[in-house]
Amino acid sequence: MTQKDINSGRDSQWRRELRESLTARERTSIPRVAMPELDAAYRVTCSHEVNRGLSREMAVLEATRCLDCPDPQCVTGCPVSVDIPGFIKNIERGAMHEAASVLRLASALPAVCGRVCPQERQCESKCIYHKMKKQPVAIGYLERFAADNARYNPPAEVETVPAERNGMKVAVVGSGPAGLSFAGDMARGGYDVTVFEALHEIGGVLKYGIPEFRLPNEVVDAEIETLRRAGVKFVKDCVIGKTLSYRQLVEQGYAGLFVASGAGLPRFMGIPGENFAGVMSANEYLTRINLMGAGKPGYDTPVLTGKRVAVIGGGNTAMDSVRTARRHGAERAMIVYRRSEAEMPARVEEIQHARQEGVEFLTLTNPVEYLADDRGRVTAMRVQHMRLGEPDESGRRSPEPIPGAVDTIDVDVVIVSVGVSPNPLIPNAIPELEVSRRGTIVVDGDTMRSSIPAIYAGGDIVRGGATVILAMGDGRKAAASMARALGCELQ
Repeated sequence: MTQKDINSGRDSQWRRELRESLTARERTSIPRVAMPELDAAYRVTCSHEVNRGLSREMAVLEATRCLDCPDPQCVTGCPVSVDIPGFIKNIERGAMHEAASVLRLASALPAVCGRVCPQERQCESKCIYHKMKKQPVAIGYLERFAADNARYNPPAEVETVPAERNGMKVAVVGSGPAGLSFAGDMARGGYDVTVFEALHEIGGVLKYGIPEFRLPNEVVDAEIETLRRAGVKFVKDCVIGKTLSYRQLVEQGYAGLFVASGAGLPRFMGIPGENFAGVMSANEYLTRINLMGAGKPGYDTPVLTGKRVAVIGGGNTAMDSVRTARRHGAERAMIVYRRSEAEMPARVEEIQHARQEGVEFLTLTNPVEYLADDRGRVTAMRVQHMRLGEPDESGRRSPEPIPGAVDTIDVDVVIVSVGVSPNPLIPNAIPELEVSRRGTIVVDGDTMRSSIPAIYAGGDIVRGGATVILAMGDGRKAAASMARALGCELQ
């Protein structure tokens, strides 16, 4: 079968011929699929999703690369333990709904994970192709394809129906990835689940933290609707610890509480000038734009914009911020990072997309002071040039200043993205909870159970800042543990 035959195939017969005719060597000779993308010059003018997704033919061909290893290490790299070969082989066979069903068994948010999870550091990093010095199977792209296909081409019968209820109620604080993952597993296990969200939109960081050019709101909303169909209830504008106390939840009959309130407290560097107008946290900047519609027709939410925007930091949130700034008119958009690009925690794809969109990377550069005009509006930043010294505790080489190497750079907006701290509301509202020095809720790492037996916690409120998929893994672990403790284990 020729490459042309493969690319033009449309029916089950060619898929069967492909599966039966290709040897392992032929499978490994197929190049990894390339994700179609919007042109950079166009995409900085809008919020349209950059990655366009795979066609059916592209997905089947990429799935054919999977060797269906007898000991699939890719699964060990997945924090929620998706049966990766199972869903990929269904795609190869053309059984697209079955592929989506396999994903749903382990993941409440497959369309989200297929877009924002760092597969290159998790499942794909374990792919056997690395031993052959070849690119791994594009697991993330295939996950997105399977989930999107199920959304655009739903089965004749709705698969997601509420499970038979066991009569027990559980509550979730926060509707981010940890909370949604927990809720999905518990609902599927027959529990009556209510998710309480402090904001006016369900989705947590998936809505306020990640721009639509990377994760469209309609994708998040579709995942939430699937959970609703499974029986999960959502209550918005409800602050647990203020609107409702933990005691009131207990009085209302909730047998367990999962705290997934996130880490929305921004950190700053403590340098002179951080209080000037025009210096803000990435959390504030992204929330105003992503959740509150700043800059969109029909919305009155204000947000500072500038022609020369500096984003301090090198993680995914920093990349989201600087790419958003380009879309809001920044002519010079800069990433200012104190280490080299090799040490940046952001995904490689995010860095590449930012560079394609005209973002400058000022690496080995650290701000030491912000300057302002007589109205208190930031106009410049003084930066210290750095060099890499010995590795720190994380294994990354520690940056150290180069004596006398200080420059001044003109800016009119500075967005600080150097990390976040846990939301203190729940720990303050429930003083019996054991809390670490960092403000995180202390839990048993195996069960996610806190110092209060009926309360479990996961995600950023425990980790202090992590990826979507790690938060989801916490949610799954907590659900299994709570269900076990309540006497109705999950199947």
